Amino acid sequence: MNLDNIQILGFTACIDSVGSTLDRVNSIKRDDEIIQLLNADSIASSNHIIHGVNQAFLAFERGENLAKDISVEIVLRCSAQRQISKAFDLLGLKEGQMNLCAVLIDCDDYSVELSDIFTRDDSVLEADSSRLMEIYNIGDVEIENMSIEEVIIDRITKLTVDY
Repeated sequence: MNLDNIQILGFTACIDSVGSTLDRVNSIKRDDEIIQLLNADSIASSNHIIHGVNQAFLAFERGENLAKDISVEIVLRCSAQRQISKAFDLLGLKEGQMNLCAVLIDCDDYSVELSDIFTRDDSVLEADSSRLMEIYNIGDVEIENMSIEEVIIDRITKLTVDY
């Protein structure tokens, strides 16, 4: 994998069925490409995503992966969680209206194809600090010396250290 080739795109969507939505997205990519959809409301920044993706690939390289599938590992790492169910509660797709962060790794530019499925809107990638503090259970003490982005990135890194 070439982690220099990461695109992060924002979308809004009304998800009728998570399964059929994932099938539709997976049908536009080649087998060696990754398109990972995340709940954009739980994303602090592109650095947050890039760090989580990088840590997921490093975990696989070191044999320290928590999941069998790289896409699931990406969700685990980006959510700073060890439990798959908790990770998908934070970052997974849900039925209904939602903001999406599409992470394309080693892909062609599928922004047009994804825009046929979802509505392109990069503004959904702008972090809501108070919401992120609640989602990730970040206390005021934690952000005295670090930004919310730094706290989340630190937690992602600690998944590896605490392994």
